Amino acid sequence: MTISDAEGQVMEVLWRKSPLGTDEIAKALEGQQDWQLATIKTLVNRLLTKGAISAEKDGRRYLYSPVLQRDAWLKEQSMGLVDRLFDGRLAPLVAHFSSHRKLKKADIEALRALLKEHDRD
Repeated sequence: MTISDAEGQVMEVLWRKSPLGTDEIAKALEGQQDWQLATIKTLVNRLLTKGAISAEKDGRRYLYSPVLQRDAWLKEQSMGLVDRLFDGRLAPLVAHFSSHRKLKKADIEALRALLKEHDRD
């Protein structure tokens, strides 16, 4: 399931707390985005159409909750990034990041532990 960056921001709000109405989603996004309520409603409708969220009637309004789990979305996003930009190879990804940002000692140790674990398999 493809979620746009804007839709992803709405999903992040719902992953933190749900169910929420569109007014509450808009309030949670204040300071991050200068979106009108109509924009939030459009994004919510797109997410409903995609099956990423569900709606529950609450009086005269609807409350929205995520159907798409954050871990599943992160996996899809990260694998898509690796596939699109690095031909599905992890080594060039790590090399790219390490050439643009100094890896912390904890990150290097975590990578070594991961490699050791992988070698045992």
